[in-house]
Amino acid sequence: MTNYIKFIAKRLAYMIVTLLLISQITFLLMNFLPGSPYSNEEKLTPQQLEIMNEKYGLSKPFGERYLLYMSGIVRGDFGISLQFSNQPVSKLLSERIGPSMQLGIQAMIFGTIVGIVLGTVSALHQNSFLDALASLSAIIGRSIPNFVFAVLLQLIFAITLKWLPIALWNDGFSSTILPTLALSITPMADAARFIRTEMIEVLNSDYVELARAKGQSERRIAIVHGLRNALIPLLTLLGPMTVGLMTGSLVVENIFAIPGIGEQFVKSILTNDYSTIMGVTLIYSAMLVTVILIVDILYGIIDPRIRVAGGKS
Repeated sequence: MTNYIKFIAKRLAYMIVTLLLISQITFLLMNFLPGSPYSNEEKLTPQQLEIMNEKYGLSKPFGERYLLYMSGIVRGDFGISLQFSNQPVSKLLSERIGPSMQLGIQAMIFGTIVGIVLGTVSALHQNSFLDALASLSAIIGRSIPNFVFAVLLQLIFAITLKWLPIALWNDGFSSTILPTLALSITPMADAARFIRTEMIEVLNSDYVELARAKGQSERRIAIVHGLRNALIPLLTLLGPMTVGLMTGSLVVENIFAIPGIGEQFVKSILTNDYSTIMGVTLIYSAMLVTVILIVDILYGIIDPRIRVAGGKS
């Protein structure tokens, strides 16, 4: 247990170092963006630009600006958005990250559960009609972009059947159903493919044959040996995918008119909104390294053989 705690502490230290490096690289790259963060730059004289840069601290040396920005981050201050009426970036993102996170979590949970079921059924009925049907579903889900499914879902359930709202974010949970289904296609397809491949390999292994010889039921073998071992590589895949879904899908958010963080991030890049770019990047990075840490911890829970031994993973 002590070694496991040391392992987690070491990973937390790595997380902090990673976030610092990402912040430095992103802050440096923003200096190479053409233009300025002022929407009316073409109307400003050189003297006015100099005054504006002085006001917002953009005339200071790179190192000083970076230290000032990071000191603000420590206090929870992400700066102000020069493109959106000088709003605090923290307020701007807090209003938009909620819908993106809600859709991402719903899509990941629903897609993963359906994918695990499809993959398990496919592996247990290898080369049967059920296997072909589940595999075909996974192939279609991985081949067709989620924004195509989004349009089809709108056409069928919103326009034709009129069961659900076609877009917007003002009808409660019903507004989230169609975009959730559209976003869940990718995790569903990937989970199904991975579970099927891994379970077939595990179910044909020597130790599973030994378990059958000892009289264990096929159900116990499938769950304890097959599914449990198949979940390990799936976690590696789903970790970063979860963060990607939680931080917004630009096209799907636009199709359903969802005020998410994905659209905001693209706009901030196009308009050189430095503070918003940094804010979104740091939030995404923090979520990603956190999910990776959670995945490492879950490895040891799912398979005790992967637990830390002697302070090493």
